[in-house]
Amino acid sequence: MDTKKLRTKIFELKVADHITAMLAYWDKNLVCRFANSAYIDWFGKTQEEMIDKITVKELLGTLYEMNLPFISAVLKGEVQTFEREIPTPTGGTRHSLANYYPDIVNGEVVGFYVHVADVSSLKLLEIELLKSNHRVNEQNKRLLNFSNIVSHDLKSYANNISSILDLINQASSEDEKSEMFELLKVISKEFSRTVNHLNEITRSQNLAKLNPELINLNELVEKTKMTLLVQIHTSNAIITNTIDIIINVLANPVYMESIILNLLTNAIKYRQQTKPPIVEVSCTQELGKTILKVKDNGKGIDLEKHGADLFGMYKTFHGNSDAQGIGLFITKNQIEEMGGQIEVESKENVGTTFTVTFNAIPN
Repeated sequence: MDTKKLRTKIFELKVADHITAMLAYWDKNLVCRFANSAYIDWFGKTQEEMIDKITVKELLGTLYEMNLPFISAVLKGEVQTFEREIPTPTGGTRHSLANYYPDIVNGEVVGFYVHVADVSSLKLLEIELLKSNHRVNEQNKRLLNFSNIVSHDLKSYANNISSILDLINQASSEDEKSEMFELLKVISKEFSRTVNHLNEITRSQNLAKLNPELINLNELVEKTKMTLLVQIHTSNAIITNTIDIIINVLANPVYMESIILNLLTNAIKYRQQTKPPIVEVSCTQELGKTILKVKDNGKGIDLEKHGADLFGMYKTFHGNSDAQGIGLFITKNQIEEMGGQIEVESKENVGTTFTVTFNAIPN
């Protein structure tokens, strides 16, 4: 090699060593014939350990089997591009974008060039963007929950108050009026408590930040029955609450009030017209979880036909003029937001059972 060619070769090697991307060349026997400084440093090797000695399998270790399809393809003359997560010698993880280019001489692949870019910073940015997008989506879901609670649940209170006022106007005695006024006080108190919780949410600007509280399920069901006393009276509903008074759940109070209100309201609303609604509310504790059941003898629903849409927004199935199709959508979102789950069993003209599972209270 003459002096000019030698200088050119040295210059090319210096340029390669100053490139941040990783460059290498492997022959068809998968022995390393060239690697720049970035490539050598990435794998924590030395020039002496790499050049004309190490094989791809020895260098990549457990990653070799993952890269083998790309190696096989490039040795067939096909350019390869892929991403890879690579553990570093120091115990960390780096992300790379690799390109394999075949070296073809006289129609034969004699080796392949490797270009690997460290895209760890871009990958971290991508992960942060995904996290940010997830946070935005979660916040939007909570805001939707909040607006639905305001529009749906508070409407229930407003309807109750309106119904009681009608009953007061129709009352035939002072005792009857007095009884209705006492009921109005109970509902107004519950209404005010719900509004206060919503105000707390507004101040925190985040529904998830409302601290979970220890909620007694038996008491909550009884309070909800008082809230629904007008509907219970006009429909001749019988609601039995067999929940043990010692059972509590740690939960978002606004969500829990909304969940119980929606489940009991639906049990009364979607009753069979030929018989009064009978609603059974029970609860068990199994394997550390609290399992709430609300069973009714109402119209029921064909789950084979409507099961996939049951918890969808604006989905109605019985033709009730007052049905909005958001109650079960809200309920499912609230339960899942708290880490629980809801299941349903139903048969037309027989009834429906909703089963809600809550996580155990941490010690």
